[in-house]
Amino acid sequence: MERVLTALSHREPDRVPLFLLLTLHGARELGLSIEEYFSSSENVVRGQLAMLRRYGHDCIYAFFHASLEAEAWGGSTIFRDDGPPNAGAPPLKVDAIASLAPPRVTAATGLVRVLEAQRGLRQAVGDSVPIIGVVMSPFSLPVMQLGFDAYLDIMFDRPDLMQRLMEVNAAFCAEWGNAQLAAGAHAICYFDPLASPKMIEPSLYRRFGWPAARRALNAIKGPTATHLASGPCLGVVEDLAGSGTAMVGVGGEEDLAAVKRRCCGRLTVFGNLNGITMRSWDEAAAIAEVKGAIDAAAQGGGFILSDQHGEIPWQVPERTLEQVALAAREYGRYPLQGGRG
Repeated sequence: MERVLTALSHREPDRVPLFLLLTLHGARELGLSIEEYFSSSENVVRGQLAMLRRYGHDCIYAFFHASLEAEAWGGSTIFRDDGPPNAGAPPLKVDAIASLAPPRVTAATGLVRVLEAQRGLRQAVGDSVPIIGVVMSPFSLPVMQLGFDAYLDIMFDRPDLMQRLMEVNAAFCAEWGNAQLAAGAHAICYFDPLASPKMIEPSLYRRFGWPAARRALNAIKGPTATHLASGPCLGVVEDLAGSGTAMVGVGGEEDLAAVKRRCCGRLTVFGNLNGITMRSWDEAAAIAEVKGAIDAAAQGGGFILSDQHGEIPWQVPERTLEQVALAAREYGRYPLQGGRG
């Protein structure tokens, strides 16, 4: 924990913290299907603890899958054998927005399962490593609530309904984040892929997404990190810095050194190992990628080595994860040699 807190304070710890944001790999650790693994909070506790022992990284990722939030609004989850669960058909209609009320977290079976896992994980590790919970942003959740087409329609044509949806979603987001903090999470990762300029015009984010982020993040009673889920962030980094978040996740296509320069002293940067190409890395590639990220952004602290997306794909072999962890320990020791960040 001290290593992470030192990095977050924009100082250099003993070495660069490593966040392996692993979800699906816990199922393989236990020899279970992905659906069976996520059906039980005990499975996730066992899986996360097994991965912590195996890789020795600096966090526990208490995230199941995004579609659990859609389930809370009346949706469903579609499981697959070799990848993350996806949300089923959108549960909401546009004409319901005017009278919409947020669901209670304690009434959503899937969310309660996450809270049970977080309690078990906190009991197991205490404050030795940070436990990270996850919320979907009010601005990005409607893709699962309404579907993309209907959501874009109200964003462009019905600003009244758009504002109403942001208010309801921000209330739900804050309640869900605070429930996780109360259960045992130390910090909350605020996923907001639609905030990225690659996904939507920044003016629309500033009109709708940024005020919702401010409302939700200020109501969450603990540290938060904003992740654009592989999307570039430089075009909105000033907005993110003013939203109340403490960290920003960096996409794999972005210049990590440039992001660090823009964020230096304001936001801790985490990223940006490419989980897609990671599937085929050999040991030399793992070392090169880890060294490249550390060289780009680790100088002076304020940096955590992680992946670009906030979830490492199922197809990445365990051996590669071990090589990444070993390289981070070997080449991330402070004081660093050189560095562009």
